[in-house]
Amino acid sequence: MSGLRACLLSGGASRRMGRDKALLPHPAGGTWLEFSLTQLAALPLPITLVSHHRAHHALARSLRDELGDAISVLEEPPPREGPLLALDRLMQRYPDEDLLLCPVDMPWLETAALEALVAAATAAAATIPAAPTAIHLAHDGRRLQPLLGVYPAHASRRQGLRAFTAAGGRRLQDWLAGQEVVAVPLPPAGLRNANRPDDATGLWP
Repeated sequence: MSGLRACLLSGGASRRMGRDKALLPHPAGGTWLEFSLTQLAALPLPITLVSHHRAHHALARSLRDELGDAISVLEEPPPREGPLLALDRLMQRYPDEDLLLCPVDMPWLETAALEALVAAATAAAATIPAAPTAIHLAHDGRRLQPLLGVYPAHASRRQGLRAFTAAGGRRLQDWLAGQEVVAVPLPPAGLRNANRPDDATGLWP
């Protein structure tokens, strides 16, 4: 692939959780945000944290200093209207790169699953190097997980996404319906989302 970048989405309001999910303590140590960044840093890839929360920025910078890896911060300006708009901004910031999108609220997700997803996308890109590559999305055996995937930001896709969001489109699933998507089966245990307190059973200290 032309260039792969990990992008961690951590800008949500966490309304259903009732507190900032990214700052919840993780049994592996630190917070969910630090756990996610550590898993991504093990790939290794340049990492961009997408968030407008100052506390997230501070944690990312602290971890960057500790790991010695390239972790940058993309501060979301308003309007903050979900992951599709964040993806649009990422594609504009990193044109022609391949973006490994990852949410902060998959606290069971580990590096091995990320490596498998990247390997599938990389193998597909190597088959026809000059052709625009499909979006590769994690699949848990029941459904696609669109917030965990490799999104190549080639020109036609980047321009199409910008036009979609400029016209008011905000649903990621609606935009994906017009894209070439490949499902990558991954162990379902690591793909669980934790949106509510009950979802995080076993993750509380």
